[in-house]
Amino acid sequence: MCTEASQHGGGRRPPARRRITIGQGRELLRTTDDLRDSGLNDRDIRARVSEGALHRVRRGHFVAREDWDRLWPEGKHLIHLLAVVQDAEVPPVLSGVSAAVAHSLPLYRLSTDRVHVIVPNPRHAGSVRDLLRHEADLSAADIVEIDGLRLTSASRTVIDIARRGSRETAQSVADAALRAVSVHHQLLDEERAGIWFDGMQRRLARLVGARGVRQARAVVAFADGRAQLPGESVSRLRLQEMGFRRVELQVPVPSLYGSGWFVDFGLDDIQAYGEYDGEGKYIDPALRGGRDIEDVVLDEKRREDWIRGSTGRPVLRWGAAHIGSRRALATRLAAFNVPITGDFRLARR
Repeated sequence: MCTEASQHGGGRRPPARRRITIGQGRELLRTTDDLRDSGLNDRDIRARVSEGALHRVRRGHFVAREDWDRLWPEGKHLIHLLAVVQDAEVPPVLSGVSAAVAHSLPLYRLSTDRVHVIVPNPRHAGSVRDLLRHEADLSAADIVEIDGLRLTSASRTVIDIARRGSRETAQSVADAALRAVSVHHQLLDEERAGIWFDGMQRRLARLVGARGVRQARAVVAFADGRAQLPGESVSRLRLQEMGFRRVELQVPVPSLYGSGWFVDFGLDDIQAYGEYDGEGKYIDPALRGGRDIEDVVLDEKRREDWIRGSTGRPVLRWGAAHIGSRRALATRLAAFNVPITGDFRLARR
């Protein structure tokens, strides 16, 4: 079975990346004064940055290069925004992608070098190279505090990104936000999901005619908290673009021992299952649960063998390289003999 974990050249394992909390980010971040207290002088600090031992996040703020290189993009942005907040005379209200990171929401294929905040009047406090100030109205209900950070609420953050971000990024954020309040152990709480949708619809109703509201409506309507990864959220979009209409998420399949497994996608249009192979489950130690990569791959193979044998349905696998466009995923599925038309859509029977 070919997996993304085996596709890195030379047989080398990719570096183990880690996810971090706000508290862990603060522990990794070092100011110039911190480094001086550890015995380094300014010349030493410049030398370590030049040699690559230290990464300069912004002026006066540093992270050990080894730690920095092991972070996912969300972790890098989290450390960046922590540095910005430390430098601020008045605690800012983080917004957009910066608020999303503080809410532990994912940024699908989005790497930003600017921290986003909302201020009453940005004309009187202009943006700088790594800080983008937005002017917007905020009610008290729009602002929350998480571990000492002030930021827009999760629902406000989802709407802001849905209005201005790419559809892929926005859908990943919306799915994750809904998942946080309505899914437990892969099981959907429909009542909690309904409350989330009602609240989002009320927000959207106040934005009639606003920029980006049409996309925001589409993102919210399509949201599904059962999508566990950004890659699954984007896969759902691609499947919809290809004409799939009967797609179920986290489909339970009984196992020999009774506990059962969950399959990412039930593709009822073609009587098959679909699995998104995100590289995180192979290279992220937290997601591997302490197991070696080889054990994870073998467990996946045994699981897939059982699912195919017990259900009679094929299991179609794809990864990050196959969801960049409808064409890319269609080409991948065509390799499994899925009937795909010339415009990269599912042939209707």
